[in-house]
Amino acid sequence: MTTRKSTTAAPAAPTALTALASPMSPGHTAFPTHATGLDADLVRVLKRLKLGPLVPTLPERLTLARAQQLDYAAFLLLLLSDEVQRRDQQAVDRRVMLAGFEERATLDGFDWNAPLQLDRRHLQTLFTLQFLVRKEHIVLVGPVGVGKTFLAQALGTAAVRAGYSVLFIRADALLRDLQQARADHTLERVFRRYLVPDLLIVDDFGLHRLSAQQSSDLYELIIERHRRSCFLFTSNRAVDEWLGLWDDPILGNSALDRLANGAHQLVIDGPSYRAKLAPHAAHPPTADMTNATETAEPIAAPAARAARALRKRR
Repeated sequence: MTTRKSTTAAPAAPTALTALASPMSPGHTAFPTHATGLDADLVRVLKRLKLGPLVPTLPERLTLARAQQLDYAAFLLLLLSDEVQRRDQQAVDRRVMLAGFEERATLDGFDWNAPLQLDRRHLQTLFTLQFLVRKEHIVLVGPVGVGKTFLAQALGTAAVRAGYSVLFIRADALLRDLQQARADHTLERVFRRYLVPDLLIVDDFGLHRLSAQQSSDLYELIIERHRRSCFLFTSNRAVDEWLGLWDDPILGNSALDRLANGAHQLVIDGPSYRAKLAPHAAHPPTADMTNATETAEPIAAPAARAARALRKRR
């Protein structure tokens, strides 16, 4: 009697696609067992899809997926969430750079131990950013070196991270930019650049008296932005001194009525923080240095007399 061979085909070896299609059972994972090496084809596909930044962290995510027995959907969500977070942070960094800040500043970086007088509760209220919602302006005034520019940039950075557009510029640079634009017939384009941001930070206003053209340009800018977007001005001068800066007091009155009278005014007073950062403040003279200074003259005097005597003999 002959035995008939079974015609049933042997099961095919699992491929990458069939492994992805099969359900994951408890205690089993279809993820690669290696955590340090990645398949070259996988890396190439990720880069083609512009997901190359996932490659450095993918071994770590594979290890996590095995440890927590994540299913395919959860693992994919984990990877894509990493990429979304990376791109969001990249977009924030780009907007911070485009804002033109002179330094990276945050409220946490402010020296609360400095002997300054300011309304901290009002300041913290400003960092809720409700003034941006209500289209209100801010004025920070105080003497040199008390942190007005730092706080303005910290507030601007917080606004950028919250999704608002921000532009930081010094008052003299702003006025020069408008003057140059008027000369090369690009005023409309340049003026629009200062109209677009949700928050325009004008630093160090009031260092110089405004010319007739500067008064007109600033007036137009304030009128166009009022109730549409927000200003933040910093100045060493009290607001009641600003009217005297305008060449035309009528323009000045009209501009200040919109800009400052209804603005959040925060006065900061105290000694200059920059003096604290000066080298002599960080390294005060020691007793040995003082003694050396006191004894330098008696030692140098005989040497000087000897040199004069030698020149006479020659």
